[in-house]
Amino acid sequence: MNILFGWRGWCRGACVLALLGGMPPVLAAEAAPPLLLAEVLRGEVEVGRYWVSEKLDGARAVWDGRSLRFRSGRPVHAPAWFIAGLPPEPLDGELWIARGRFEALSGIVRRQVPRDADWRQVKFMVFEQPDGAGSFTERIERLRDIVARAGVPWLQLVEQFRVADRQALQARLDEVVAGGGEGLMLHRDDAPYLTGRSDALLKLKPLFDAEARVVGHLPGKGRLSGMLGALQVETPAGLRFELGTGLSDAERRNPPPLGTLVTYQYRALSQDGVPRFASYLRRREAF
Repeated sequence: MNILFGWRGWCRGACVLALLGGMPPVLAAEAAPPLLLAEVLRGEVEVGRYWVSEKLDGARAVWDGRSLRFRSGRPVHAPAWFIAGLPPEPLDGELWIARGRFEALSGIVRRQVPRDADWRQVKFMVFEQPDGAGSFTERIERLRDIVARAGVPWLQLVEQFRVADRQALQARLDEVVAGGGEGLMLHRDDAPYLTGRSDALLKLKPLFDAEARVVGHLPGKGRLSGMLGALQVETPAGLRFELGTGLSDAERRNPPPLGTLVTYQYRALSQDGVPRFASYLRRREAF
């Protein structure tokens, strides 16, 4: 998307200026780290070849052994004690509090000046070892050792488990969703460390989600008179449609501004590619 390429272009310019002494060097280090991104589980999959874990609704973060960054490359302003407890080995995971606590987590980790009391709730839930050798099964074992050696309560390994078949997978999904969880992740057991979008990592949710940019505000009627009725949004592919459900009254009084990226959920796509039963979820956090 243009905003992404624009940011990358700015970052390259910042790096040059930093080298010339015209900008603080820290800006030159802010580049989005390459990460493994999940494909959606579709069709038949031999689930016995995958490790399964709960999909955590947190903030993706990467530890390189010295600094903690969001997936955007921005630094995470965690307290010194939180950082001091992390090991020298690189880690990939989610900053997380608990199921249904994303909004609280977001408010905590986005603060420029961290609050110790708030950060005592936050855990760094790790699920991958960047540039780790061997298969994912082997990396899980190394991660287990790394977390155990660190010995701090805020560093934890995401539980990885096996299921026998698709029926068992569905049962686990139903259990997680009933408990307020978001879904499941499946990571192929023999996969080497990869970056980019790959079917070595799959996500399974009762609803799909995607992002779109707000391009219009449509007025409400009846009970919603004087407030927002629906957001008109546009996908990266240029498809426009309306999001009229999922918005609270507070969000209708103060809707996401034009140009904002928002996340929405939907059940399926029509033959024309339009999301069916689309519902607003939240603003896309710029982590």
